Amino acid sequence: MTDLTLTDRKNGAIARGVGMTTQIYADRAENAEIWDKAGNRYIDFAAGIAVVNTGHRHPRVMAAVKAQLDRFTHTCHQVVPYENYVDLAERLNGLVPGDFPKKTIFATTGAEAVENAIKIARHFTKRAAVVAFAGGFHGRTFMGMALTGKVQPYKAGFGPMMGDVWHLPFPSDLHGVTVDQAMAGLERLFKADLEPSRVAAIIVEPVQGEGGFYEVPPALMQRLRAICDAHGIVMIADEVQTGFARTGKLFAMQHHGVAADITCMAKGLGGGLPISAVTGRADIMDSPDPGGLGGTYAGNPLGVAAAHAVLDVIEDESLCDRAMMLGGRLKQRLAAMRDEVPEIVDIRGPGFMNAVEFNVAGTDTPDAGFANRVREAALARGLILLTCGVYGNVIRFLAPITIPDAVFDEALDILEASVKAARTV
Repeated sequence: MTDLTLTDRKNGAIARGVGMTTQIYADRAENAEIWDKAGNRYIDFAAGIAVVNTGHRHPRVMAAVKAQLDRFTHTCHQVVPYENYVDLAERLNGLVPGDFPKKTIFATTGAEAVENAIKIARHFTKRAAVVAFAGGFHGRTFMGMALTGKVQPYKAGFGPMMGDVWHLPFPSDLHGVTVDQAMAGLERLFKADLEPSRVAAIIVEPVQGEGGFYEVPPALMQRLRAICDAHGIVMIADEVQTGFARTGKLFAMQHHGVAADITCMAKGLGGGLPISAVTGRADIMDSPDPGGLGGTYAGNPLGVAAAHAVLDVIEDESLCDRAMMLGGRLKQRLAAMRDEVPEIVDIRGPGFMNAVEFNVAGTDTPDAGFANRVREAALARGLILLTCGVYGNVIRFLAPITIPDAVFDEALDILEASVKAARTV
């Protein structure tokens, strides 16, 4: 055993389906920095995939968790309820977009939030069909996989997906899909395959996560809202990755001028502790019978305590404003490289949910190799980056919004050096 590396041990003990972006084994973390078992320091531009928006181990989050730890860690809310669950539900009911009475349930993961949202929508409408978008990501459970609009690596080899799930093209100017074309896809679906009266829900990420950080154009969101209203369809916003100040608003739907009937949350809500939530119109949320919703660990009191602290930090430290400032600086730095790096074809994203997309220079061909070379060059220099996109040619940026200015400046220098180094290979 002593002669084996951690990677050897991982390969021998953990199923290979659990993919790993890096071979870094974390030893400790603070705000936007991680130190591995060998003592190497890294700047974290992944944030656990948009989980620690408030930074690793924010003191107020840690204090709240420790205080709860000293009282109790688990009773199962469905057996012995607790007040901080009720408090957080009341808080989210007031914060989630939508000028209507709301109710909330808690779960543990983003996929669970999505699964529960679909369950609730189907129960309320007494319909089965669900419409989602190409490139969307909604989880790795079977309904989550079915909703996800990306085969590799999420669906490949897992057999038939859940039935009555349909996908529309997602609008992207870069890839030649307009809002009108996306809506025409919905019209064709309604004419050829699926009557609107069978549709329980339309689910959409306000900004696609794994799909490449493409933002839903406001015109599309407003037209989807109108379609849902016309046909009695539940509109579900998957805010699992966009939520909690990442886009410059507490929720990304606040950029669009319309509200979803149900909102799914997770990731940034817990600041590193596992918790997810589903908040929606009270009449819809109250449709399932008692016992139809819940879970043993759903709304664990430690996660709830962390979530309260996260919401306090976002407000008290003005993290929505800070996200706008950081994202502006990042996009400005990337834009300054365009003349020297013709592989850059797009720089985008609201707030601090940003991405850069690469093509083979002078062509429309996505260049996943270039994106991966940037990621590897950055990692070698101590900066953790993530790729994404249907073609794997996008670098996404998800640093903690609390990242200190000096560390952010250092990261931007590493990023620029890494992008330029990728051209020399």
